[in-house]
Amino acid sequence: MFYKKQIEGKDVYYSDMIETEHFFTSRDLIVKDNVELVSEYLNIEPKNLIHPTQTHSDNVKIVEKNKYSYDNTDALILTEKDMAIYLNFADCTPVIIYDYKNNIGAIAHAGWRGTAERIAQKTVLRMQKEFGTLPKNVVAAIGPCISFDEFETYPDAIKRLRASINKVETPYFKENRVDLKGLNKEQLNEIGVFDVDICPYCTVRDNDKFFSYRKENKTTNRHSAVIKLR
Repeated sequence: MFYKKQIEGKDVYYSDMIETEHFFTSRDLIVKDNVELVSEYLNIEPKNLIHPTQTHSDNVKIVEKNKYSYDNTDALILTEKDMAIYLNFADCTPVIIYDYKNNIGAIAHAGWRGTAERIAQKTVLRMQKEFGTLPKNVVAAIGPCISFDEFETYPDAIKRLRASINKVETPYFKENRVDLKGLNKEQLNEIGVFDVDICPYCTVRDNDKFFSYRKENKTTNRHSAVIKLR
């Protein structure tokens, strides 16, 4: 279940399923403009708050000590305890992933293209390959994004999204609308990740809390997903 906390009076949202420091920010807290504040809250050096250059790819990279730049990257895996990562969103689906046995975290940026390419699923599989993560020990939190009712898209996108899961009949499609939260959950379920918490908020409907690229005429403002290891 999701619940709200505050950082210096700014609203952030947590999942009670993930037992390490993490949160989804709101309109109140734009991380890139508040690096010092967020770093102090996380008790890390500002330079160790890592953000990749996001390009709607399916590229998954592992954060390295003393490396601060990650180009063309839409999922980061974190193993360093004195570092943290954040990715930005404004309708796309944020997925925070945590292997509680090995204390390894990740964030995936799953817009419709990332969802079609199964980026959250690929992130877990990369954790499994590199660090021995078992899907049964993974908890995921799907944060605020555009909702089923609001995400209307075109036939080619729907075709690609349908191909991203094994099930033929699903509740995730209705006419020209798609449930991105549901699809990401289904993709994780398919590889054995069943502990998935889904945020109830919609970036369009709850635009007073979160940014929406669609509703706000291609706004460049972004809320974020953040994780730091215990």
